[in-house]
Amino acid sequence: MKILLKNGKILSKDDLILKDILIEDEIIISIKDKIEETEEMEVIDISNNFISPGFIDMHVHLREPGNPEKETIKTGTMAAARGGYSLVCAMPNTIPTPDTIENVIALKAKIKKDAIIKVLPYAPITINQKHDAELVDMNSLKNDVCGFSNDGFGIQSTKQMYEAMNNAYRYETLIAAHCEDEGILYDGYVHKGIKALENGWHGITSLSESIQISRDTLIAEETNAKYHVCHISTKEGVRIVRDAKKRGVNVSCEVTPHHLLLTEFDVQDSNFKMNPPVRGIDDKYSLISGLLDGTIDCIVTDHAPHTLEEKNKGLKTAPFGIVGLETAFPLIYTNLVKTNIAKLSDAIKWFSLNPAKRLNLGYGNLIEGRVADITIIDLHTKKAIDKEKFFSKGRNTPFNKWICEGWPIMTIVNGRIVYKDRDYFE
Repeated sequence: MKILLKNGKILSKDDLILKDILIEDEIIISIKDKIEETEEMEVIDISNNFISPGFIDMHVHLREPGNPEKETIKTGTMAAARGGYSLVCAMPNTIPTPDTIENVIALKAKIKKDAIIKVLPYAPITINQKHDAELVDMNSLKNDVCGFSNDGFGIQSTKQMYEAMNNAYRYETLIAAHCEDEGILYDGYVHKGIKALENGWHGITSLSESIQISRDTLIAEETNAKYHVCHISTKEGVRIVRDAKKRGVNVSCEVTPHHLLLTEFDVQDSNFKMNPPVRGIDDKYSLISGLLDGTIDCIVTDHAPHTLEEKNKGLKTAPFGIVGLETAFPLIYTNLVKTNIAKLSDAIKWFSLNPAKRLNLGYGNLIEGRVADITIIDLHTKKAIDKEKFFSKGRNTPFNKWICEGWPIMTIVNGRIVYKDRDYFE
């Protein structure tokens, strides 16, 4: 099957230029100023909209198996496709945990059956993500997962993380760490800052994150392991990663839209409750600076759907986490690119090229001969985020009613259209 994308615009350095793109089967076979139509082609007029490499999210929760009432592989990947993602990396907090080759094979079979985009699973660092458990057998799992992460649990033992990174270096795989020293959490559920003090809320100190980032980058330096910091949120963490990169440590890190756009002063209810929490104004601008100078490599969603009943339990007792797959790019485009803080080429680097590089994937670029993972984006239409129209089962977002531009209107994965905005194309 051949698909011809007519009259689209692609990035050439920082300029948008008109091009036609021809896809045959799974491959981009031609990118030219003008490609002649033939009867065998499905011709789609892109009408001057932006053609981007498909987005890649290194940090999502699909909740299946184990909690299909929150999300399923099908609904989660539908939401991802709507958000412009061609590939997501699924965290291992499922039931059962993908900590054995048998569990990983069963999970991948479920992904193959239900996912409408590409999904790469993580395996946990320890059996069942438990602090007191043994390390998983990385050698048996490494070829079937994108890396190893205990997701929402920081590795509390320095000895355990040291041994895990030694194994990761030995088996040439990635350690992705949620950095949190649980000994200094003090039952916190928001950032330990001015707003928490004013409201009598239990705060989470920034030190709980930064102290583990510091420890882990030193371990990565010692072991030469490939190390990735999940959802960085603190100015101290950015400084530590920046210094580690200058020393040549094999470290990368990610940041979410909510940590880039919100602070402690925005927190209203449990839809603003996530871990790590949104922090101070200084932290927010340090994160933006870290993105712009290359300290932070990519933007992820940490998509974490919960049921309405769970999130209605209130700020103190509701679970941590918000959804983000359907809103991430419009939020970043509107608030960082349209405001001239960043360039469109920066955003595509953070959403596509850099995560592809870190995962050693041959994606992230629009190049003839490469796989046709493509996102088409309307950069101009303004509309409000409407959580009631999400494809995700989750409605837990702090961004409802925010007005955004930069909406994905079509997503193509392996040369196949997996999402089309019906309002736009029909």
